[in-house]
Amino acid sequence: MRRREFITILGIVLSTLPLAVRAQQPATPVIGFLRAGEPPKTFVEAFQQGLRERGYVDGQNVVVKLLFTDGSVDELPRLAEELVRLNVDVILASAAPPAVAAKKATTSVPIVFAGVIHPVEIGLVPSLGRPLGNVTGVALNPADLVGKRLELLRELVPTLRQVAVLRDQVNPTNPAQLEGTEVAARTLGMRLEPVPVRGPNDFDAAFKAVRGADGLLLLDSSLFTTHRARLVGLAAASRLPAIYGYREMVEAGGLISYGANIPDTYRRAATYVAKILKGAKPADLPVEQPTTLELVINLKTAKALGLTVPPSLIGRADEVIE
Repeated sequence: MRRREFITILGIVLSTLPLAVRAQQPATPVIGFLRAGEPPKTFVEAFQQGLRERGYVDGQNVVVKLLFTDGSVDELPRLAEELVRLNVDVILASAAPPAVAAKKATTSVPIVFAGVIHPVEIGLVPSLGRPLGNVTGVALNPADLVGKRLELLRELVPTLRQVAVLRDQVNPTNPAQLEGTEVAARTLGMRLEPVPVRGPNDFDAAFKAVRGADGLLLLDSSLFTTHRARLVGLAAASRLPAIYGYREMVEAGGLISYGANIPDTYRRAATYVAKILKGAKPADLPVEQPTTLELVINLKTAKALGLTVPPSLIGRADEVIE
């Protein structure tokens, strides 16, 4: 081969080498974040923090694609199918309805749920210890919490007898939650008044229906978290002492909450996602449950309702908002 020909060929090879190298570079992983209603900022930030702790930075070596509805569940199947078509590497399902929609949309794309109540009972996994399929994550178990929530509400309202219970009629976990609440209420000698809603358009009528109740308990649902400011406002206008499952409701002006730290469940869910991106299978990752619970009280709201918060309750609170 002549020297000139050799140099020409070598130049062609060198000029195409960067393209070849780029072609061999692995694509940036994409995580689909699916939720009914815009997630609270703290949930997304906690998830991103969990990813960073595992070496993944959104916008650098991983992409988090957030898809959410206006709070309803009707569009979730379409959004789940869209994530599957986009060939995302993992779906992060925020609460039960997105997890159910995602599981129906795919049996191959890994799904990690965060903050799902009763994942076995609603058919997401056969057991917490052995998920088996393409779904795993961090669960919540409010069965042990509803009785405590009623007790806490009675501490604030000693005359508490009749409690209105706001339930999300389309949330698959609310029937089991309501059943647990009814058992706890019978033990405490309280009467429950279940009030079903299907979406935010039902809120005004629901609060008109609960007039006469001594207090209000909201079952856990992403619908209520999404519309927390409006619900807290309706409770205040109705002068109803209300207890919630999420601190975000109290930070929005609600009276009291008792439950798991929900942002922490998203940080922990990020650990599952990171393990899957590194090759782990969802079937090999047992479902976790929170081990710590938190009590948050809003003293300003208590004062507006004319309630005196017992010092013993303040002493047990993890956070007091003044």
